[in-house]
Parts: sequence; structure tokens; C-alpha cells
Amino acid sequence: MFKQFDRKGARRRRQNRARKKIFGTPQRPRLSVYRSLSNIYAQLIDDVNGRTLVSASSLDKGLGLEYGGNCEAAEKVGELLAERALAAGISEVVFDRGGNLYHGRVAALSEGARKGGLKF
Repeated sequence: MFKQFDRKGARRRRQNRARKKIFGTPQRPRLSVYRSLSNIYAQLIDDVNGRTLVSASSLDKGLGLEYGGNCEAAEKVGELLAERALAAGISEVVFDRGGNLYHGRVAALSEGARKGGLKF
């Protein structure tokens, strides 16, 4: 029998491979991205202390989005995350794409964060 391709397992393997090299500190936290079918989530994580410092998602009421699963929503989430990070005194981050390819919504979120003032 043929083994069926396991998408979640493949993404998890890519995520673990990248996580060996990417590490967030309190001065330069990790910008972690999670992408579901209908929404996108991002958070800044301090891996030294194991704490989430700032988070944003397409479900936030302040964004006023009708649908959170497109590139426009991802860019707005990136801008909101950058605004919250700068308010918390964070200007530099390490980008963690979460095992997803760097295009589409993931790239739009990072461009929105850069537009908002984050450096990575």
C-alpha cells in the first residue's frame, strides 16, 4: 500500500527544522505565525522565559475585518502587531514562518509588520 502524504506532519517537520536555528530573546523576540484556513495569528514570543509578549490576529475586533483568510487581512494583522510591539518597546524581531512557505498570507503579514516599523 502507498502511504498517503501527511501535510500536517510535513509542516511540523519543517517547523522543527527551522526552530533549531530560530530563538527569541527578551530584546529580540520570535515573531511566530500561525495560518488557518480562515484566519491568521501572530505573536511575539520570548523563548528564554517562555512568555508571549505581544499578539494579534485577524479575529481582533479593532481591525473590523469581514474575512480573515486573505492577504489584505494578513497585512493589517502585521501592522497591528508592529504597533503593539513598538508600544511595548520592541523594535527588532526574529521571523518564524511556522513551517509555512514564505509567500501569500505569510509574506503579507511580514510586509505589514515591516511597514509598521519592525525590523527583521
